[in-house]
Amino acid sequence: MSVRAEQYAAEVISREQLSPHLVRVVLDVVAFASTGIPDEWVGLVVPGQFQSRYYTVRSVVPREEAVRLTLDIVVHETGLVTEWAAREEIVGETVTITEPKGSFEQPPDAQWLMLVGDLTALPAMARIASETRLPTRIWAEVPDLDELTGYLPDSADVTWIAGSGEGLAATVEALEWPEGEGYFWMAGESSQMRAIRKHLMRERQLSSHAYDVMGYWRASTGRQPRAVDPGPVYRAGKAAGLSDEQIWQNYDEAAER
Repeated sequence: MSVRAEQYAAEVISREQLSPHLVRVVLDVVAFASTGIPDEWVGLVVPGQFQSRYYTVRSVVPREEAVRLTLDIVVHETGLVTEWAAREEIVGETVTITEPKGSFEQPPDAQWLMLVGDLTALPAMARIASETRLPTRIWAEVPDLDELTGYLPDSADVTWIAGSGEGLAATVEALEWPEGEGYFWMAGESSQMRAIRKHLMRERQLSSHAYDVMGYWRASTGRQPRAVDPGPVYRAGKAAGLSDEQIWQNYDEAAER
């Protein structure tokens, strides 16, 4: 029996254009409970639509009557949420938020973090880096190197790369890895993520507990946010006894339908 995900009504408190490609939307949500996982995401359904798109929760601030969520939304040429977020008059509107889920699971003995992603991964990388105490290196591939230079925490060692996410696999293959045990997190275009999972498992021979690689969008359909929630796919795969490689292959196939 399937159980429908919990949903919450959320009021738009503010909208800010952080850059030509990134809009910050702040929401007040009553009875919302964060997972506490730094890459947690929620489904967002905007007025006039019935289909959700998934976005990273950039920050969570408990308040007396509601929880204040910040979502940094990557805007595209077209899209369900892009057209809505482009409007300055969205403040005061009510949207629907689904219950949060996350996948970041840093091993207790990790000595360092490596984060790699494109524009769509910036909110998650910013939150992860701001909440960890571990030495953190970030490789961020973005269309404009000067657009968001102050977006990531100063505590992280950041390398900015010009591009739209198509070069992430090559970036990771050329990395020099630190000594000792650590945790690798990465998100971006799905085909790039498939290549990196194979590299980490076959070339680096990393344990599945040492990394998390997520496909956020597909080049074949343009830069749209992920329409498939990876949480249920991962849990179902684990329950069926599948390997991580088999689970992520199932996720990639579901995302391409």
